[in-house]
Amino acid sequence: MTYTVESVTTSSVKTRMPNARRAWTVLSLGVAAQTAGTVFVSAPAFLIPLLHTERGLSLAEAGLLASTPTIGMVLTLIAWGALADHIGERWVIAGGLVLTALATLGAIAAQGYVGLGIFFLLGGMASASTNAASGRVVVGWFPKDRRGLAMGIRQTCQPLGVTIAAVTIPPIASSSGVGAALLLPLVLTAVLAVACAIGIRNPPRAPKIADAPARVVQNPYRTSGFLWRIHGVSALLVVPQFTLSIFGLVWLVTELHFSALSAGILVGVSQFVGAVGRIAIGVLSDRVGSRVRPLRWVAVAAGACLLVLAAFDAAGWGAAAIVFVIATTATVVDNGLAFTSVAEMAGPSWAGRALGAQNTGQFLVASAVGPVMGALIGLVGYPLAFVVTAVFPAIAVPLIPRGDAEHDHL
Repeated sequence: MTYTVESVTTSSVKTRMPNARRAWTVLSLGVAAQTAGTVFVSAPAFLIPLLHTERGLSLAEAGLLASTPTIGMVLTLIAWGALADHIGERWVIAGGLVLTALATLGAIAAQGYVGLGIFFLLGGMASASTNAASGRVVVGWFPKDRRGLAMGIRQTCQPLGVTIAAVTIPPIASSSGVGAALLLPLVLTAVLAVACAIGIRNPPRAPKIADAPARVVQNPYRTSGFLWRIHGVSALLVVPQFTLSIFGLVWLVTELHFSALSAGILVGVSQFVGAVGRIAIGVLSDRVGSRVRPLRWVAVAAGACLLVLAAFDAAGWGAAAIVFVIATTATVVDNGLAFTSVAEMAGPSWAGRALGAQNTGQFLVASAVGPVMGALIGLVGYPLAFVVTAVFPAIAVPLIPRGDAEHDHL
C-alpha cells in the first residue's frame, strides 16, 4: 500500500480562512487561463466545415484532426497535476500557457495536415496544465460551502472557450485560412501566460513543523472506490458533450442549412448557456449539500435531451435547433460537480494527481469521439448517432455513488 507523509499540528487541522480578494483574483485568472487553452483545443473542431466541405476530408478524417489536442492532453494531465502538487499551481499554469502559445505558432507555420496535427497534439499536451492546476487552485482558496459556486465558475472555462472559438474561428478560417484563425488562441495564451505569472498565488497550505508528529495519508484510490466511480461516470458523460461540441456546427450547416456564421453563433449561444448552467448547478450543489445527487439529475437530463434531439432531427423539425441548445446545456453542466467531488475526496496531498486522472479519463474518451462518431454519423446519419450517444449517460446513472465522500482533513 502506498502512503505519503505530512507533518501537521492540531491548529493546522482547522480550516484556514484565505484572503477573499486574493481568492477571487486567482479564480478569475484561472478561468481566463483555462478559457484561453480551451480556445486552442476547440479551434480544430470549428475547422471541420472548411476541411470537410471545401477541402475534401471525410468527417472521420476531420474528426481525427480535431481530436489531436485532446489526445495530447491525455498524455500529460496526470504529470501536470503531480507537478502542481509539488511546486504549486502558479508556474504550472503560466508555463503551460507559454508552451501552448509556442505550439500555436508552430501550427500557424505548419505545412500539410500531418504537421498541423503534430502541433495540435503538442499544444494539447501543453494546455493540459491549466486543466490540472486551475481546479486545484479553486479547492485550495475556497471553503467547502463556497466550492460548488467557485468550481461552477471555474468550469465555465470550457463552454466559454468553445463559445469564443465557435463565433470567431469559422468565419476567419473561411475568409482567410487556417493560419489566420489560429492567431486568436496565440494572442490569448501569450497574454494570459504573463498575467498568470504576475497575478496567481498558490493557495495557503498548512505549515510543516520539524518536531510535529507525522500524519500518514493513505492513497485515496486504495481506500475507497469513490474516485474510480466518479472518473468512470465523467468519462461516459464526455461522449454526448464532445459529440455535440465537435459535430454541432457541421450538423447545423449540413442538416438544418445554417450559414457557417449563424451556426457558429448558435453554437456559441448554447455554450454560453451551458456556462451559466455550470454556475447554477454548482450553487445548487452547495444548497443541497451534495455533489452526487445533482450529478445524477444531470445525467438523466442529458440522456433525455439527446433522445428528443434525435426525434426532432429525424422528423425534420426546425425546432431541433432549440433542442440542440438545451441538449448542449444538459451535457456540459456535470463537470463542475464531478471535479469538486474528486478534489474534496482526494484531499490536498492528492488533488492535483486526482484531477489530472479525472481529466485524463475524460479526454481519453473525448479523443475517440471525433473519429468514431464521425464514422458513425457517416454510416447511419445524425438521428441514430444521437440515439447511440444517449446510451452513455444512461449507463452512467447507476454508477454514480449514492452519497458524497470527502477527505477528512480538507
